[in-house]
Amino acid sequence: MRHLLAATLSLIVSVSLSASVFAADHGATSTAIENTLGMKFVLVPAGEFVMGSNELPDVLSKAYPQYEHRRVEELGDEAPAHRVRITQPFYLGQFEVSVGQFRKFIEGSGYIPEPVEDGTGAYGYNTDYDAAKSAGGDAFEGRDPKYSWRNPGFVQGDDHPVLNVTWNDAMAMAKWLSEKEGVKYRLPTEAEWEYACRAGTRTRYASGDDAESLLTIANIFDADAKAYWPRWAEFTLSGHDSFAFTAPVGSFAPNAWGFYDMHGNAWEWVSDWYADDYYARSPVDDPQGPDDGIVRVRRGGSWHTWSLYARSSYRNWISPNSRYALVGIRLVRELPAR
Repeated sequence: MRHLLAATLSLIVSVSLSASVFAADHGATSTAIENTLGMKFVLVPAGEFVMGSNELPDVLSKAYPQYEHRRVEELGDEAPAHRVRITQPFYLGQFEVSVGQFRKFIEGSGYIPEPVEDGTGAYGYNTDYDAAKSAGGDAFEGRDPKYSWRNPGFVQGDDHPVLNVTWNDAMAMAKWLSEKEGVKYRLPTEAEWEYACRAGTRTRYASGDDAESLLTIANIFDADAKAYWPRWAEFTLSGHDSFAFTAPVGSFAPNAWGFYDMHGNAWEWVSDWYADDYYARSPVDDPQGPDDGIVRVRRGGSWHTWSLYARSSYRNWISPNSRYALVGIRLVRELPAR
Protein backbone atom coordinates (compact mmCIF):
# COMPACT_ATOMS: atom_id res chain seq x y z
CA MET A 1 0.00 0.00 0.00
CA ARG A 2 2.87 2.35 0.90
CA HIS A 3 4.49 1.72 -2.50
CA LEU A 4 1.19 2.28 -4.32
CA LEU A 5 0.64 5.58 -2.47
CA ALA A 6 4.17 6.69 -3.30
CA ALA A 7 3.69 5.83 -6.97
CA THR A 8 0.40 7.70 -7.10
CA LEU A 9 1.89 10.79 -5.45
CA SER A 10 4.81 10.60 -7.86
CA LEU A 11 2.44 10.62 -10.84
CA ILE A 12 0.50 13.60 -9.46
CA VAL A 13 3.75 15.50 -8.87
CA SER A 14 4.88 14.59 -12.40
CA VAL A 15 1.70 16.03 -13.90
CA SER A 16 1.94 19.18 -11.76
CA LEU A 17 5.57 19.73 -12.76
CA SER A 18 4.69 19.18 -16.41
CA ALA A 19 2.05 21.89 -16.17
CA SER A 20 4.50 24.29 -14.50
CA VAL A 21 7.25 23.64 -17.03
CA PHE A 22 4.82 24.00 -19.91
CA ALA A 23 3.54 27.32 -18.57
CA ALA A 24 7.09 28.58 -18.19
CA ASP A 25 8.08 27.54 -21.71
CA HIS A 26 4.85 28.74 -23.33
CA GLY A 27 4.12 31.92 -21.44
CA ALA A 28 1.46 33.12 -23.87
CA THR A 29 -0.49 29.84 -23.91
CA SER A 30 -3.87 30.05 -22.20
CA THR A 31 -4.99 27.30 -19.86
CA ALA A 32 -8.57 27.72 -21.16
CA ILE A 33 -9.85 28.87 -24.55
CA GLU A 34 -13.15 29.17 -26.43
CA ASN A 35 -13.62 28.54 -30.15
CA THR A 36 -15.94 30.01 -32.80
CA LEU A 37 -18.79 27.65 -31.85
CA GLY A 38 -18.60 28.63 -28.20
CA MET A 39 -16.91 25.35 -27.26
CA LYS A 40 -14.65 25.74 -24.22
CA PHE A 41 -11.36 23.86 -23.94
CA VAL A 42 -9.04 23.30 -20.97
CA LEU A 43 -5.31 22.65 -21.30
CA VAL A 44 -4.21 19.15 -20.28
CA PRO A 45 -0.51 19.04 -19.38
CA ALA A 46 1.85 16.32 -20.47
CA GLY A 47 2.44 13.72 -17.77
CA GLU A 48 2.24 10.09 -16.69
CA PHE A 49 -0.51 7.98 -15.15
CA VAL A 50 -1.51 4.38 -14.57
CA MET A 51 -4.14 3.31 -17.12
CA GLY A 52 -6.59 0.46 -16.67
CA SER A 53 -7.39 -1.68 -13.64
CA ASN A 54 -6.16 -4.85 -12.00
CA GLU A 55 -9.19 -5.27 -9.73
CA LEU A 56 -10.11 -8.93 -9.48
CA PRO A 57 -13.64 -10.18 -10.25
CA ASP A 58 -14.19 -11.27 -6.62
CA VAL A 59 -13.32 -7.77 -5.38
CA LEU A 60 -15.69 -6.15 -7.85
CA SER A 61 -18.43 -8.64 -7.01
CA LYS A 62 -18.28 -7.57 -3.36
CA ALA A 63 -18.41 -3.91 -4.36
CA TYR A 64 -21.28 -4.47 -6.83
CA PRO A 65 -23.28 -7.39 -5.34
CA GLN A 66 -26.37 -6.78 -7.47
CA TYR A 67 -24.51 -7.79 -10.64
CA GLU A 68 -24.21 -11.34 -11.90
CA HIS A 69 -20.67 -12.60 -11.45
CA ARG A 70 -20.28 -13.09 -15.20
CA ARG A 71 -20.50 -9.32 -15.65
CA VAL A 72 -17.37 -8.64 -13.60
CA GLU A 73 -15.60 -11.57 -15.23
CA GLU A 74 -16.07 -9.85 -18.58
CA LEU A 75 -13.88 -6.88 -17.59
CA GLY A 76 -10.52 -8.46 -18.34
CA ASP A 77 -9.81 -5.99 -21.12
CA GLU A 78 -9.13 -3.35 -18.44
CA ALA A 79 -5.98 -5.24 -17.46
CA PRO A 80 -3.13 -5.09 -17.05
CA ALA A 81 -2.95 -1.70 -15.38
CA HIS A 82 0.02 -0.09 -17.07
CA ARG A 83 2.07 3.09 -17.11
CA VAL A 84 1.27 5.59 -19.87
CA ARG A 85 3.13 8.76 -20.69
CA ILE A 86 1.30 11.58 -22.49
CA THR A 87 4.21 13.43 -24.04
CA GLN A 88 2.44 16.48 -25.43
CA PRO A 89 -0.05 18.86 -23.82
CA PHE A 90 -3.41 19.27 -25.55
CA TYR A 91 -6.70 21.07 -25.16
CA LEU A 92 -9.74 18.94 -24.33
CA GLY A 93 -13.34 20.04 -24.44
CA GLN A 94 -14.38 21.13 -20.96
CA PHE A 95 -17.89 19.91 -21.77
CA GLU A 96 -19.45 17.41 -24.14
CA VAL A 97 -20.47 18.86 -27.50
CA SER A 98 -23.96 20.29 -27.06
CA VAL A 99 -27.00 20.06 -29.31
CA GLY A 100 -26.67 23.76 -30.11
CA GLN A 101 -22.99 23.48 -31.03
CA PHE A 102 -23.65 20.47 -33.25
CA ARG A 103 -26.46 22.39 -34.95
CA LYS A 104 -24.04 25.24 -35.73
CA PHE A 105 -21.70 22.68 -37.30
CA ILE A 106 -24.51 21.23 -39.45
CA GLU A 107 -25.72 24.64 -40.55
CA GLY A 108 -22.24 25.99 -41.21
CA SER A 109 -20.89 22.97 -43.07
CA GLY A 110 -23.91 21.52 -44.87
CA TYR A 111 -22.89 18.12 -43.54
CA ILE A 112 -25.61 15.46 -43.43
CA PRO A 113 -25.22 13.21 -40.37
CA GLU A 114 -24.89 9.53 -41.16
CA PRO A 115 -28.24 8.42 -39.64
CA VAL A 116 -30.00 10.94 -41.88
CA GLU A 117 -27.85 10.40 -44.97
CA ASP A 118 -28.29 6.61 -45.04
CA GLY A 119 -32.02 6.91 -44.31
CA THR A 120 -32.07 4.30 -41.54
CA GLY A 121 -32.23 6.76 -38.66
CA ALA A 122 -31.15 6.08 -35.10
CA TYR A 123 -32.48 4.90 -31.73
CA GLY A 124 -34.78 6.64 -29.30
CA TYR A 125 -36.89 6.40 -26.19
CA ASN A 126 -40.56 5.50 -26.69
CA THR A 127 -42.95 4.99 -23.77
CA ASP A 128 -44.86 2.39 -25.80
CA TYR A 129 -41.75 0.35 -26.63
CA ASP A 130 -41.19 -2.78 -24.52
CA ALA A 131 -37.58 -3.98 -24.54
CA ALA A 132 -38.62 -7.35 -23.11
CA LYS A 133 -40.78 -8.00 -26.19
CA SER A 134 -38.28 -6.79 -28.77
CA ALA A 135 -36.34 -9.21 -30.95
CA GLY A 136 -32.94 -8.12 -29.65
CA GLY A 137 -33.93 -6.99 -26.17
CA ASP A 138 -32.56 -3.54 -26.87
CA ALA A 139 -33.38 -0.82 -24.36
CA PHE A 140 -34.39 1.62 -27.11
CA GLU A 141 -36.55 1.59 -30.21
CA GLY A 142 -34.72 1.65 -33.53
CA ARG A 143 -33.26 2.01 -35.95
CA ASP A 144 -35.99 4.31 -37.13
CA PRO A 145 -35.80 7.42 -39.36
CA LYS A 146 -37.84 9.41 -36.84
CA TYR A 147 -34.86 9.33 -34.46
CA SER A 148 -31.72 11.40 -35.03
CA TRP A 149 -29.52 13.93 -33.24
CA ARG A 150 -32.56 16.21 -33.36
CA ASN A 151 -34.83 13.66 -31.68
CA PRO A 152 -33.60 10.98 -29.25
CA GLY A 153 -37.18 10.38 -28.11
CA PHE A 154 -37.10 12.82 -25.18
CA VAL A 155 -36.86 16.57 -24.83
CA GLN A 156 -33.42 18.17 -25.03
CA GLY A 157 -32.42 21.81 -24.96
CA ASP A 158 -29.54 23.30 -26.93
CA ASP A 159 -27.38 22.99 -23.81
CA HIS A 160 -27.80 19.20 -23.56
CA PRO A 161 -25.20 16.81 -25.02
CA VAL A 162 -25.82 15.88 -28.64
CA LEU A 163 -26.71 12.19 -29.05
CA ASN A 164 -27.32 9.73 -31.88
CA VAL A 165 -24.06 10.73 -33.58
CA THR A 166 -21.75 8.18 -35.17
CA TRP A 167 -17.97 8.03 -34.92
CA ASN A 168 -17.90 9.24 -38.52
CA ASP A 169 -20.11 12.23 -37.61
CA ALA A 170 -17.70 13.14 -34.81
CA MET A 171 -14.75 12.92 -37.20
CA ALA A 172 -16.59 15.09 -39.73
CA MET A 173 -17.18 17.79 -37.11
CA ALA A 174 -13.50 17.71 -36.13
CA LYS A 175 -12.42 17.96 -39.79
CA TRP A 176 -14.73 20.92 -40.46
CA LEU A 177 -13.55 22.79 -37.37
CA SER A 178 -9.93 22.15 -38.35
CA GLU A 179 -10.48 23.64 -41.79
CA LYS A 180 -12.55 26.52 -40.46
CA GLU A 181 -10.15 27.61 -37.72
CA GLY A 182 -6.78 26.50 -39.08
CA VAL A 183 -5.90 24.40 -36.05
CA LYS A 184 -6.31 20.64 -35.72
CA TYR A 185 -9.35 19.20 -33.96
CA ARG A 186 -9.76 15.47 -33.40
CA LEU A 187 -11.15 12.87 -31.07
CA PRO A 188 -9.03 12.07 -28.00
CA THR A 189 -7.17 8.79 -27.90
CA GLU A 190 -8.40 6.31 -25.33
CA ALA A 191 -5.30 7.04 -23.24
CA GLU A 192 -5.80 10.81 -23.39
CA TRP A 193 -9.43 10.36 -22.42
CA GLU A 194 -8.69 8.24 -19.33
CA TYR A 195 -5.82 10.54 -18.32
CA ALA A 196 -8.18 13.53 -18.30
CA CYS A 197 -11.00 11.58 -16.66
CA ARG A 198 -8.85 10.36 -13.79
CA ALA A 199 -7.27 13.79 -13.28
CA GLY A 200 -4.65 12.34 -10.96
CA THR A 201 -6.86 9.74 -9.23
CA ARG A 202 -6.60 5.95 -9.08
CA THR A 203 -10.08 5.36 -7.64
CA ARG A 204 -12.94 3.77 -9.57
CA TYR A 205 -14.42 7.16 -10.27
CA ALA A 206 -12.99 10.67 -10.19
CA SER A 207 -15.19 11.12 -7.10
CA GLY A 208 -13.89 8.05 -5.22
CA ASP A 209 -14.57 4.32 -5.02
CA ASP A 210 -18.18 4.50 -3.80
CA ALA A 211 -20.67 4.34 -6.69
CA GLU A 212 -23.05 6.66 -4.83
CA SER A 213 -20.36 9.36 -4.99
CA LEU A 214 -21.15 9.63 -8.70
CA LEU A 215 -24.27 11.59 -7.82
CA THR A 216 -22.08 14.63 -7.12
CA ILE A 217 -20.31 14.61 -10.49
CA ALA A 218 -22.44 12.63 -12.95
CA ASN A 219 -25.83 12.22 -14.53
CA ILE A 220 -26.08 8.46 -14.18
CA PHE A 221 -28.68 5.65 -13.89
CA ASP A 222 -30.22 6.48 -10.51
CA ALA A 223 -33.49 6.72 -8.59
CA ASP A 224 -34.83 9.35 -10.99
CA ALA A 225 -34.61 6.83 -13.82
CA LYS A 226 -36.22 3.96 -11.91
CA ALA A 227 -39.81 4.87 -12.82
CA TYR A 228 -38.95 4.78 -16.52
CA TRP A 229 -36.93 1.57 -16.37
CA PRO A 230 -38.46 -0.69 -13.66
CA ARG A 231 -36.98 -3.75 -15.38
CA TRP A 232 -33.50 -2.65 -14.24
CA ALA A 233 -34.43 -1.06 -10.92
CA GLU A 234 -31.86 -3.10 -8.99
CA PHE A 235 -29.06 -1.39 -10.92
CA THR A 236 -30.09 2.18 -10.15
CA LEU A 237 -28.19 4.20 -7.58
CA SER A 238 -30.26 4.88 -4.47
CA GLY A 239 -29.85 8.66 -4.64
CA HIS A 240 -31.28 11.27 -7.00
CA ASP A 241 -29.47 13.47 -9.49
CA SER A 242 -32.72 15.17 -10.64
CA PHE A 243 -32.47 13.95 -14.25
CA ALA A 244 -34.14 10.86 -15.71
CA PHE A 245 -32.66 11.57 -19.15
CA THR A 246 -29.84 13.90 -20.24
CA ALA A 247 -28.88 16.97 -18.23
CA PRO A 248 -27.52 20.27 -19.53
CA VAL A 249 -23.77 19.91 -19.91
CA GLY A 250 -21.90 21.06 -16.83
CA SER A 251 -24.81 20.50 -14.42
CA PHE A 252 -22.61 18.61 -11.95
CA ALA A 253 -19.29 19.27 -10.26
CA PRO A 254 -16.14 19.02 -12.43
CA ASN A 255 -13.24 16.71 -11.77
CA ALA A 256 -9.96 17.99 -10.32
CA TRP A 257 -8.79 19.24 -13.73
CA GLY A 258 -11.97 21.14 -14.49
CA PHE A 259 -13.71 18.71 -16.87
CA TYR A 260 -17.45 18.13 -16.61
CA ASP A 261 -19.46 14.98 -17.32
CA MET A 262 -16.48 12.67 -17.87
CA HIS A 263 -18.71 10.14 -16.12
CA GLY A 264 -22.29 9.91 -17.34
CA ASN A 265 -24.61 12.10 -19.45
CA ALA A 266 -23.28 10.75 -22.79
CA TRP A 267 -20.83 8.08 -23.85
CA GLU A 268 -17.95 9.74 -25.69
CA TRP A 269 -16.30 8.46 -28.85
CA VAL A 270 -12.51 8.18 -28.81
CA SER A 271 -10.26 7.65 -31.82
CA ASP A 272 -9.02 4.11 -31.08
CA TRP A 273 -9.94 0.84 -32.63
CA TYR A 274 -10.73 -1.75 -29.95
CA ALA A 275 -8.81 -4.92 -29.09
CA ASP A 276 -9.37 -6.77 -25.82
CA ASP A 277 -5.65 -7.58 -25.49
CA TYR A 278 -4.27 -4.18 -26.42
CA TYR A 279 -3.17 -3.18 -22.92
CA ALA A 280 -0.75 -6.12 -22.80
CA ARG A 281 1.14 -4.70 -25.79
CA SER A 282 0.44 -0.97 -25.52
CA PRO A 283 3.46 1.33 -25.76
CA VAL A 284 4.24 3.60 -22.83
CA ASP A 285 4.39 6.79 -24.88
CA ASP A 286 1.17 8.15 -26.42
CA PRO A 287 -0.63 4.89 -27.24
CA GLN A 288 -2.91 5.21 -30.26
CA GLY A 289 -4.72 1.89 -30.08
CA PRO A 290 -4.53 -1.01 -32.56
CA ASP A 291 -3.68 -0.30 -36.20
CA ASP A 292 -7.03 -1.63 -37.38
CA GLY A 293 -10.18 -3.26 -36.14
CA ILE A 294 -13.92 -3.64 -36.53
CA VAL A 295 -15.27 -1.58 -33.62
CA ARG A 296 -14.29 1.76 -32.05
CA VAL A 297 -14.01 2.58 -28.36
CA ARG A 298 -16.39 4.83 -26.44
CA ARG A 299 -15.84 5.89 -22.84
CA GLY A 300 -17.42 7.37 -19.73
CA GLY A 301 -20.96 6.06 -19.56
CA SER A 302 -24.21 7.93 -20.09
CA TRP A 303 -27.42 9.04 -18.37
CA HIS A 304 -28.63 5.43 -18.75
CA THR A 305 -25.42 3.66 -17.64
CA TRP A 306 -25.18 1.43 -14.57
CA SER A 307 -22.44 2.40 -12.13
CA LEU A 308 -20.23 -0.64 -12.82
CA TYR A 309 -19.87 0.56 -16.40
CA ALA A 310 -19.21 4.19 -15.55
CA ARG A 311 -15.85 3.52 -13.88
CA SER A 312 -12.81 5.43 -15.18
CA SER A 313 -11.22 2.22 -16.46
CA TYR A 314 -14.28 0.73 -18.18
CA ARG A 315 -13.92 0.15 -21.93
CA ASN A 316 -16.95 -0.02 -24.20
CA TRP A 317 -16.91 -0.59 -27.92
CA ILE A 318 -19.29 -0.48 -30.86
CA SER A 319 -19.38 -0.15 -34.65
CA PRO A 320 -18.24 3.29 -35.88
CA ASN A 321 -21.52 3.74 -37.75
CA SER A 322 -23.57 3.03 -34.62
CA ARG A 323 -26.00 5.77 -33.64
CA TYR A 324 -27.53 5.60 -30.20
CA ALA A 325 -29.49 7.82 -27.81
CA LEU A 326 -26.63 7.50 -25.31
CA VAL A 327 -23.56 8.43 -27.37
CA GLY A 328 -22.06 11.88 -27.94
CA ILE A 329 -18.81 13.74 -28.56
CA ARG A 330 -15.94 15.48 -26.77
CA LEU A 331 -13.16 16.90 -28.95
CA VAL A 332 -9.46 17.63 -28.64
CA ARG A 333 -7.98 20.82 -30.01
CA GLU A 334 -4.25 20.48 -30.58
CA LEU A 335 -1.82 23.23 -29.70
CA PRO A 336 -0.36 25.05 -32.71
CA ALA A 337 3.10 23.83 -33.70
CA ARG A 338 5.90 26.05 -32.40
